[in-house]
Amino acid sequence: MNPFLNYQSEKNMSMFTDLYELTMCASYFDNNKFEPATFDLFIRRLPENRGYLLFAGLEQVLLYLKSVKFTEEHLAYLKKQGFSSRFLDYLRDFRFTGDVWAVPEGTVAFPCEPLIRVTAPIIEAQLVETFLLNTVNLQTMIATKASRVVHAAKGKAVIEFGLRREHGIDAGMKVARCSYIAGCQGTSNVLAGLAYGIPVFGTMAHSFVMSYEREIDAFRAFAKTFPNKSTLLIDTYDDIAGAEKAAVVAKELEQKGLRLSGVRLDSGDLATISKRVRKLLDEKGLDYVSIFASGDLDEFKIAELLSQGARIDAFGVGTKMGTSADKPYVDVIYKLCETMTADGTSAPIMKLSEGKATLPGRKQVYRFKDADGFYERDVIALADEEVGGEPLLRKVMENGKLTYSLPSLDEIRATAATNLAKLPEKYKQLTAAPEYLVKISPNLSALIRRLRRKLTQNEIRQQRSRVG
Repeated sequence: MNPFLNYQSEKNMSMFTDLYELTMCASYFDNNKFEPATFDLFIRRLPENRGYLLFAGLEQVLLYLKSVKFTEEHLAYLKKQGFSSRFLDYLRDFRFTGDVWAVPEGTVAFPCEPLIRVTAPIIEAQLVETFLLNTVNLQTMIATKASRVVHAAKGKAVIEFGLRREHGIDAGMKVARCSYIAGCQGTSNVLAGLAYGIPVFGTMAHSFVMSYEREIDAFRAFAKTFPNKSTLLIDTYDDIAGAEKAAVVAKELEQKGLRLSGVRLDSGDLATISKRVRKLLDEKGLDYVSIFASGDLDEFKIAELLSQGARIDAFGVGTKMGTSADKPYVDVIYKLCETMTADGTSAPIMKLSEGKATLPGRKQVYRFKDADGFYERDVIALADEEVGGEPLLRKVMENGKLTYSLPSLDEIRATAATNLAKLPEKYKQLTAAPEYLVKISPNLSALIRRLRRKLTQNEIRQQRSRVG
């Protein structure tokens, strides 16, 4: 594994958990509750204005499950929190021994569909909940947002520029990763470039221009250092005057057999300014100089700019994509769906809370396509139920060991591109996208009815017993 991926090692993340996960596990242990259980990780509903989800984060989940352990330092801290010596001895030898099924990273998904299914001794399955939710929440949220930005750009390059406003080191790294998965051409994050092999991009800041007495001297200095890949920021004082000076530098580079890569706009009426700058450059024979735009962009602003005929070749998108500013979380859930009875048989279970009911049993998701190969509908079915279509969940871990080779980042990116290409355009609308059809299979529907009836009757009997 690339050593630079260990900027935060997954194997040291056992303590990255909510306290109640550990207290529940301690009680399971104290009451000799070690039987297997199955949990589903899914997203309950789509964020506002989204018509789909782009699943990301599985690689980090699997690396964590493969290597999670407790150190003596961890155990010493937990002892101070009041955990028993017997439970701490159990944690000392802890490792994840379960089975995991998951949809591949880069898969287009929809609400209530299991994205990851974990079957393991209940202590193990419970303990890993927080890490899984945290990881999938961030990366799926950003991958979905970034895919919308890329779609809005209509084939023009998008660079992820949000590092300085993303929420810490881990988020900065993972935003770069899943933005690339979603179709961004690269990132400004140099560590992400080193760790993940993502192309890195950068221009200059206004401070660089302002550090020189004359704007053109700043441009010449930068072009001297980077003669083959300079993009000059032209709006520090006046964008058209800046473009004129950039054109002078471009002609000076031409005399040396070199070419200016581009100019960057970061403020003002980008549509109007870009048209004026494009006209100026073209009139000077600099049609090869690209126009790069940044400054508070997102999918809505990009779509608006292009509808206004903006002459922009590439976009640097920062804060609003890197934080998913309009919806900075997804409603990701990890819920118990199957337990084991005293006689050793599996028993499906479900939650009945209003608005938060869950689907019981081990499940599979099947995807159906139309005659042209576009996604038409999905069916959530029981794992052993044959309903046709393409099964999405694959076995990725058995007895705590990986059962398939982790794909490269470029392979995940290709999977995402294929998935998004097969999703009909109407579901990619930036607003008012229709709801994609996700059906419940006949056998799962029947199980839900039986369980709901059983659980309701049990509750009625318990209430009568308490009253009596």
